[in-house]
Amino acid sequence: MFDKFKNQEGGEMVKEKPNEEAREPEEAIRVESSFSEKSSEIGIGVLMDKRAKLDEAVDYVGLMIKNLKDKRTRLEKEIEDESVDIKNLKEKLEKVSAYIDEENQGIKELTQKRQEVENEADEVGSIINNLKEKLSGIDRIVDGEGDIVKKIKESRESIES
Repeated sequence: MFDKFKNQEGGEMVKEKPNEEAREPEEAIRVESSFSEKSSEIGIGVLMDKRAKLDEAVDYVGLMIKNLKDKRTRLEKEIEDESVDIKNLKEKLEKVSAYIDEENQGIKELTQKRQEVENEADEVGSIINNLKEKLSGIDRIVDGEGDIVKKIKESRESIES
């Protein structure tokens, strides 16, 4: 029924012009006015208005889709940028953590070395105390021998005198 209004290429509804050469001018005017009356009666004008509004709606939806794609693209870029920043931060934190682990290991080694030096110092202190005691013992012996020699000397001097 509406086939005469369809455009062959796009399927869009358009008003087909009557073949003016085949009809007389009076008949062409009668056909066009009759067509407009019939169009109004069957609602073609309303249908064409609806189609125009639907075209506008499709254009609007297309614009919304483009805007959403643009927003999504920006969001993807922002997420990628954040991902790179977070990866860089994670790498830095891993390096800090490795540094802290190295420092803790170094502190443990220093503590162990200090403990070894302290133990050696305690051993040296014990050796010194032992040597002091031995030297004191030798000193007492020397003093004792010195007293004996002195007594011998005194006793000889008293015999000689």
